[in-house]
Amino acid sequence: MPPTGLLFDDALAIVREVAASHRLETQTLALSRTHDRILAADVHAPLSLPPFDNSAMDGFAVRHADLRDGETMLRLAGEQFAGRSLGLEVAAGECVRITTGAPMPAGADTVVIKENSRVDGDQVTVSGNITRGTNVRRAGEDVAAGEVVLHAGSLLTPARVSLAASMGLASLPVVRRPTVAVFSSGDELVEPGMALAPGEIYDSNRELLMGLLRADGLEPTAWPRLPDDPKRVEIALRDAACAFDIVITCGAVSAGEKDHIPAVLAQFGQTHFWKVRMKPGMPLLFGSLDQARVLGLPGNPVSVFATYLSFGRALVDALQGRSEPRLAERAQLVAPIDKDHARREFIRARVFCDDHGVLRADPNPATGSHRLRAVADSNALIVIPDGPQRLAAGEVVEVLRYA
Repeated sequence: MPPTGLLFDDALAIVREVAASHRLETQTLALSRTHDRILAADVHAPLSLPPFDNSAMDGFAVRHADLRDGETMLRLAGEQFAGRSLGLEVAAGECVRITTGAPMPAGADTVVIKENSRVDGDQVTVSGNITRGTNVRRAGEDVAAGEVVLHAGSLLTPARVSLAASMGLASLPVVRRPTVAVFSSGDELVEPGMALAPGEIYDSNRELLMGLLRADGLEPTAWPRLPDDPKRVEIALRDAACAFDIVITCGAVSAGEKDHIPAVLAQFGQTHFWKVRMKPGMPLLFGSLDQARVLGLPGNPVSVFATYLSFGRALVDALQGRSEPRLAERAQLVAPIDKDHARREFIRARVFCDDHGVLRADPNPATGSHRLRAVADSNALIVIPDGPQRLAAGEVVEVLRYA
């Protein structure tokens, strides 16, 4: 019997392609609000960094040509502290006291640190055994005015926001973050804290998804549970799709009598794919409905983890035009893994760094996609490639960390 669904990589390419064609609009935000956002346009340096020659140390600014082997006595001609330039000039046989970050006086090209100097009134004795230009930060040695220093599609890390601040930029253009509606589905679900009737279970997927989305910097909205009623599912999904950029559902995407979400998407929207060759998570559904991209995840919690980390994050990133790939981590297996099927598989694992600095991945023995305890006891998913695999302990595998 031929395998069901798209190859994992083909499905992922569709998600990225569809999302890229619906990239969200740009907004300009104050610098303090741009952390962890995606930059919308290249940033050209409006000035050089450093903007002027300055001292890298506390000491004395001197003319290197005045220095002799051993020690040299110079006349103290003034003081230049960090701050506005006093317009001082160092003539032959002179020096100026200077502090870290202070602009270099005209004529000076070297700084002798104060630890290598002696002061007696207006006479300063300095060591001459240093190279010309020592302890001087040259204008533009870090950034040249006009060059591209931040690239469109990059994540604005604290260091990158700090770089923008160092160039005097008070705001940056970023891509708007997507709005996300989250649904869990099924008449068997009960809110935590309420009493359970026979056959009912508590809704854990909503908190799972809300937490994963928040960890990625989003502010998702939890909608009421979808009942096992086709008309009410239709109304809820169409309402959400008119107001949100992404609609994520959990459950009701397989082929059972109560799985109504694929039919709603087929009738009122567009199905880009339904079913992916992955384990767990094969019934994954991706489509478009009104203004929203719809990601229908299976109902088992391990499936939610695997499909969100691989497809949900890709959708969020592509909608924002993120060009930098997320960090791909690889680790050595602690124990062997045998896989006898063709699908891409995601196995719960505890990833840790051993005493030799090697990243290791210890697979959890639990196999059922319903076993949430195994997810809670782990901190990553091991990604096993397509096709049957026999991986020995010590082999290197890809890992997706979630904690």
